[in-house]
Amino acid sequence: MTLWWAIVLVSLGCYALKLCGLAAPRRVLDHPVVRRFAELVPVALLAALIAVQTFTHEGALQFDPARTAGLGAAVVALVLRAPFLVVLAAAAVVTALVRVFTG
Repeated sequence: MTLWWAIVLVSLGCYALKLCGLAAPRRVLDHPVVRRFAELVPVALLAALIAVQTFTHEGALQFDPARTAGLGAAVVALVLRAPFLVVLAAAAVVTALVRVFTG
């Protein structure tokens, strides 16, 4: 039951944060520091999520060659400016192929 209270509290916190963003005055939102922060935070959070999903397993640090190869394929596809679905497909295919060939 404690987990549900945590979920409810986090949900309310997220809602309050969103409400604060909507209620913020325009002069605050137009400030260069706030604008730059808003541009960079999603990138940092996504990078952290990718790192956690790629290099951990069940809460422990673990190097998985297949996941790492898939991430590398996605990076190459992004550098080549491939469409998002192609990036996902490249990562999935490379990960699957490495898993097949490494056992």
